[in-house]
Amino acid sequence: MELEVGQVLYQSAMTPDPRSARDVLAFVLCPIQAFAPAGDEDELAAVAELIQPAKVEAVRRWYATHTGSARS
Repeated sequence: MELEVGQVLYQSAMTPDPRSARDVLAFVLCPIQAFAPAGDEDELAAVAELIQPAKVEAVRRWYATHTGSARS
């Protein structure tokens, strides 16, 4: 599969709230297979490489939001 610049890889109607522990946890616990419907090894590896940093960033942002508001 060859990707073109600007090609949509995944689209969803869900708009997660980055301040919601439930939304962040749902994203973090979502298996990579949900983002790679074909499920072949190359696609799973590529998705894992892209999704893992996004999951870490989602938790970091949630934590920063909640620790920042607790200090105010």
